[in-house]
Amino acid sequence: MNLHATLPGPTCIVRIEGISARERMERIEEFTDERNKSWCIHCGRSLVTVETNLDHVPTKSLLTKPRPHHLPVVEICRECNNGFSRDEQYFVTFLSCVLSGSVDPAKQPISSAARALTKSAGLASLMERAKREYRTRGGEDKVFWVPDMERVHRVVLKNARGHAYYEFGEPMLDEPVNVWASPLEFMTASERADFEGFGGGGLVGLPEVGSRMMTRVFSGLDLSEGWISVQAGRYRYSVEQDGGIVVRSIIAEYLATEVRW
Repeated sequence: MNLHATLPGPTCIVRIEGISARERMERIEEFTDERNKSWCIHCGRSLVTVETNLDHVPTKSLLTKPRPHHLPVVEICRECNNGFSRDEQYFVTFLSCVLSGSVDPAKQPISSAARALTKSAGLASLMERAKREYRTRGGEDKVFWVPDMERVHRVVLKNARGHAYYEFGEPMLDEPVNVWASPLEFMTASERADFEGFGGGGLVGLPEVGSRMMTRVFSGLDLSEGWISVQAGRYRYSVEQDGGIVVRSIIAEYLATEVRW
């Protein structure tokens, strides 16, 4: 891929006054099956036998400061959390370079990407090699970017597993049927309408009683036409039951992703 320039169960909803909606999400407690919280959602190891971390989903550096309060977090093993770091840095930096059309740190819209490019000559060189320039028959100069899709897919899958677990209480330990990512601008109008309308067409069955998604369905918290807004213009996602679990996200209103189980 080329990249261009019934009633819910018991819940607890905490509202924070004095903070703009742009700077926060609502904190929603969940009461799903405790047995599903016993292992790392990425490697399947028992959490009581390993060191653990709270992992932000989505990847925190995809968001701009001030970041919203009460960002979704899930507990995973420390080894998995550390193992995603290099791919997340690559993904965020690559996306920032695509959005800016440059590898110049001063031009990056994502601050962590600017820092990474400044500190690592190797990463800057990697981004430069991913950049392709060509001239059209009409004499117009164009730029496109060639990502390492394995690394992109690992980050997309990592976040999707986190979203499914956070919203539905479902640890998706099996390999997905499909992992996909594409710029929205590559879609036809009908494809984009179908993709974005996915979350607004009604749930196929209700989420588990006590799950955060059940609370969202009945309260509308942080939910707009089926999409959960983490930060306006930066990140939104949808988690659906459609013959399995399907997680979609839109990053920077530019990159669309989908993971299906």
